[in-house]
Amino acid sequence: MSAVSSHRLSRLEPYLDRPEPAPTLLKMLVGVQLAGFREDAGYSQDQAAREAGFSAAKLSRIESGKSRRPPTEKDVRTLLTLYGTDAYEAATLLKLLHRAGEPGWWQRYDKRLMPEWFDRLVGLQEAAETIRTFEIQYVPGLLQTGAYARAVVERGLPNAPASEVQRRVELRERRTRLVYRSAAPQVWAIIDESVLLRVLGSSEVMREQLEHLVRISERPNVTLQIVPLNVTNASAPAIPVTYLRFSGADLPDVVYLEHIKSANFLEDRDETEEYRVALDRLADEALTPRESVELLRMTIEQRYSAR
Repeated sequence: MSAVSSHRLSRLEPYLDRPEPAPTLLKMLVGVQLAGFREDAGYSQDQAAREAGFSAAKLSRIESGKSRRPPTEKDVRTLLTLYGTDAYEAATLLKLLHRAGEPGWWQRYDKRLMPEWFDRLVGLQEAAETIRTFEIQYVPGLLQTGAYARAVVERGLPNAPASEVQRRVELRERRTRLVYRSAAPQVWAIIDESVLLRVLGSSEVMREQLEHLVRISERPNVTLQIVPLNVTNASAPAIPVTYLRFSGADLPDVVYLEHIKSANFLEDRDETEEYRVALDRLADEALTPRESVELLRMTIEQRYSAR
């Protein structure tokens, strides 16, 4: 086993011991490791695909880790044999592959509620070390109360049956547990002030939601900033942005851009770096976390206080 492979595999041990399933992350790691073994063996992607009897598209999907399911053990063994990996390398990667097949809690929901792009987002958030988000219309999903989440769902799907609305609200509430778990990610949310003023559900729902933001901002893993309306030259993106960073050095940062019924995932370093810089600049222009909490409390008092 080469020194490069040994160092690479030593970094996988924390992922093998994760208490919670993380199939999205582990599929990415399997792909990254296979790409590394291929490069160590001196194969281009096209050459490896031909030798393994795969299409170039199939090998690309395996190495990217973007398929809904992990690659089969047979396909992975074929590649490991082609690349001449030793027994320890192969055994370690196959352990990782088996863990990648463990379903996450979100994968128990049907595809109507969990289309492939949303499945990937939730899986990435569950595995992220840091989640940065900017919102211009709604409170970020991970910080929503149940009542506010219901108002968001009902606004977006006015004709949905009550049972579907309830399932979507339950899904949203289950996602928020991520913020409270023992190994919770760092969540850094930047919210446009207009989100605080846009009434969803009722004044009572808004008061509860803003009070929740005040409380959750006290958690050590949560940073909350508000971009006030009087900052007219704020360098805010035109759409919501979620920026995900992972603890593994082999994994790229991912930027998630949501549309009405689809989403884009950016992993190219040049592209993700642009969004990181934009979020940094926006954080500088926003109120500080302390000032943001003061604005939340003032908004509650002036607009949503019970009288």
